[in-house]
Amino acid sequence: MIGIPLGLLYTNLGEWLIHKHILHIRARRKGSFFRFHWIEHHRNARIHHMHDPDYHRSVFGWHAQGKEALCLVGLALAHLPLLPVAPFFTGTVLYGIWNYYTKHKKAHLDPEWAKEHLPWHYDHHMGPDQDCNWCVTHPFFDYIMGTRKKWREEQLVGKAKASHEGVK
Repeated sequence: MIGIPLGLLYTNLGEWLIHKHILHIRARRKGSFFRFHWIEHHRNARIHHMHDPDYHRSVFGWHAQGKEALCLVGLALAHLPLLPVAPFFTGTVLYGIWNYYTKHKKAHLDPEWAKEHLPWHYDHHMGPDQDCNWCVTHPFFDYIMGTRKKWREEQLVGKAKASHEGVK
């Protein structure tokens, strides 16, 4: 049973690490496979006030949502060999991957829901600094790492279309 809390901690830490180091730092490099996150997803969220209209299209395509889904399936498959030796941990990790995808998609299809249920993720996209608030499902590791920043309403970018730094 210890696998459940360990799996929850592991997936939340994974969100933080992957979002920061792969989907932001690495994604800003030209030619990076992960550039879609910064170029397509963050741009859409800024332009459409957190809403990403691309989530209305099928995940079966070579675009941001398809690549996101492919990476998540890859993560799930990479953890499957652990199932026989750590079933609770592996099951929790698989749940965490599914939970991430469903909450992330819902947040970008329903910004008002995101404001209420995932304010840290709303702050990540709509705050003046998009290089903080790395967690999506829960801000636990943002608090531990000191990267949870709460923005006041007047600091949020939602009212005026702000520039999307580093993206032309």
